[in-house]
Amino acid sequence: NAEYGDANQFKRNLYPGGIHTLAAGCVLGTMFFEPSTRTHLSFVSAMQRLGGTVIQLSPSESSLLKGESVEDTVRNIQGYCDIMVMRHPEPGKVKHSARYVTKPLINGGDGVGEHPTQALLDVFTIREEIGTVNGITVTMVGDLKHGRTVHSLARLLTLYNVKLQYVSPPELRMPEEITKYVAEKGIKQDVFTDLHGAMPTTDVLYVTRIQKERFPSPEAYEKVKDSYLITPETLIKAKSGMIVMHPLPRVNEICVEIDADPRAAYFRQAENGVYIRMALLAMLLGKC
Repeated sequence: NAEYGDANQFKRNLYPGGIHTLAAGCVLGTMFFEPSTRTHLSFVSAMQRLGGTVIQLSPSESSLLKGESVEDTVRNIQGYCDIMVMRHPEPGKVKHSARYVTKPLINGGDGVGEHPTQALLDVFTIREEIGTVNGITVTMVGDLKHGRTVHSLARLLTLYNVKLQYVSPPELRMPEEITKYVAEKGIKQDVFTDLHGAMPTTDVLYVTRIQKERFPSPEAYEKVKDSYLITPETLIKAKSGMIVMHPLPRVNEICVEIDADPRAAYFRQAENGVYIRMALLAMLLGKC
């Protein structure tokens, strides 16, 4: 909660172009072994807005091409900065790499595993948009098997009084290890293959794209790619106060006409990534 409070203060007090001095003299090192727009740039923006600086590893231009291991790369990078953020396509690789360093290493997403800071900004967004995270129903839609964002969000939401609904094709259902973890925390879960059945009770519609890059073949992707398309008609039976979230990027799973709907929170959600990551960096650097 303290982190959310700090993020809220940063959001309220950060005038356009405003710079804090909490991280003055500190350096963030970023290591992204997978493509990223929002996570990478929001971390860079967060550190710069705190008054710090950023160094960036480009894997395609590094000694990794000469055969250097990720572990040795991380060991070296920590010597040039005070805190690091890393994304890697292999689940568990960031946690593994953290064993080799003594400075904070933030998980910026690890393949189909987890995306902890996305979950933090998602819960922050729900708080900002709805006012509370308790007593609500969150419906997760799309590729729940490969979606690291929904894996982390489902785990984090077990800290609250919520109900979770999963909507996906059978072959893209939420992994059993996640549903088991959620069940052990006493959180009610329902499974749907039809989105319309879940809509009337939904307070947060969390849409995810079908991740083409995670499929073994183009044919497997084509089979499910258009399983759930969110259109204005989809929202007819939705609550007036419901919000639509998406970790982005979107492909075609949310119709662009919905962007003008006040319930479309996904671009505000993306912006919130700066504030929650400012709070996280400040906390880990001992500045808050």
